[in-house]
Amino acid sequence: MLNKDEVKGKAEQVKGSIKQGVGKLTDNPELVDEGKVDEAAGAVRETAGTAKRKVGATVEKVGAAIKG
Repeated sequence: MLNKDEVKGKAEQVKGSIKQGVGKLTDNPELVDEGKVDEAAGAVRETAGTAKRKVGATVEKVGAAIKG
């Protein structure tokens, strides 16, 4: 199951992609650049969320193994 950082990161990537598309359609290079930044920031946030989720799952497995 995805955590909130993964979902928000994915949404930010979509927002960035849309900005890039609108920027290209309207010939607005600033909007295209802003979209690229949003997309990259979203990818970073999603990756951080994935790492957090995996660490949590590993901690749960170790805890379960200790309890026996």
